[in-house]
Amino acid sequence: MKIILSSSTEPSFNLAAEQYLLSHNEPYLFLYVNVACVVIGYNQAVMNEVDLNFCIENDISINRRLSGGGAVYHDLGNLNYCFIFNKTNAPLSADFLLPVVHGLQQLEIPVEIRKRKDLWLPGGHKISGTASHVSKGRELHHGTLLYDTDLGKLLRALNPFSRNLVAKASPSVPSPVKNIRSYLKEEGKNVFSFSGFVDRFIAEMKEFYQIKTLISFTKDDLEAIETIRQEKYSKSEWNYKM
Repeated sequence: MKIILSSSTEPSFNLAAEQYLLSHNEPYLFLYVNVACVVIGYNQAVMNEVDLNFCIENDISINRRLSGGGAVYHDLGNLNYCFIFNKTNAPLSADFLLPVVHGLQQLEIPVEIRKRKDLWLPGGHKISGTASHVSKGRELHHGTLLYDTDLGKLLRALNPFSRNLVAKASPSVPSPVKNIRSYLKEEGKNVFSFSGFVDRFIAEMKEFYQIKTLISFTKDDLEAIETIRQEKYSKSEWNYKM
């Protein structure tokens, strides 16, 4: 497993990077943080999922990903993880989450995997939703980790006037959410800054995979990713196609 921490907080770049890594025949754990944005699933309609007026007023971009699943909100208090590897003959399962569960448990954050392949805290709050994509013998599984996200903006951004404007689109399934930081504070456990949480989580992933150092994108990698970004993920035709 190769672990990469993105140096960019631009949503369209990081989504393009996921697609780029999917085309390479190696296993990756790609970690990134985005500025405020909404990321919708491949088969979703923007009008069904997003309060566009609120997003425009608050400079929250709308982005579409390769995978299915529901709409999610990202900001600078949310860590995103993406596992990419060669497809096996086994049915898609939630096993890709086991390293995440292990890492969080090492940080005194007890989580459980539920049937939608998401992660929940004790008390019934979701901290991580996931989605998957399979293409040309490769699997991509990505998800969010709500650590210190602005939940007020999350709830407003993902609160459309109607969820049924485009009937053929896949709907999101709303769930009660909580920040990991709030949970740690309520339980009297060690509370990290967001950067501290990211550093600790990366350390746990390196330990899990027995890796000494992270790798970085080369100049050629960055140029290829930027091409994908410009030709796809930065375009309205992709992001607003439904």
